[in-house]
Amino acid sequence: FEEKKKLPPAQLKVREGELILSAISPESKVIALDERGKSFSSEGFATKLGDWRDEGHSDFVFIIGGADGLADEVRRRADLILQLGEMTWPHQLVRVLLAEQLFRAQSIWSGHPYHRA
Repeated sequence: FEEKKKLPPAQLKVREGELILSAISPESKVIALDERGKSFSSEGFATKLGDWRDEGHSDFVFIIGGADGLADEVRRRADLILQLGEMTWPHQLVRVLLAEQLFRAQSIWSGHPYHRA
């Protein structure tokens, strides 16, 4: 979600947070990507998602914040705040990195040789 109105950065972050939160169901497991989040190995990330899956969760929402980061309300709603490293990445590249890690997690679960650990 992206707010199209030109707002000051603080207001924009709040508005983006409102848009994001309005689209999340209460049953969703929310993973917010943030450079101050927890880092995982690929195996650890697969384990975390697999544990939630095994507990019966099937709706996962991944949130990539805007240029000014995530609103506090979004961070509080998150079940996990995840970092993909300490460097700052462009949003389009974060999508690719996340997609690859989700594919890798599935490969780890299935014992596929794609993940060579």
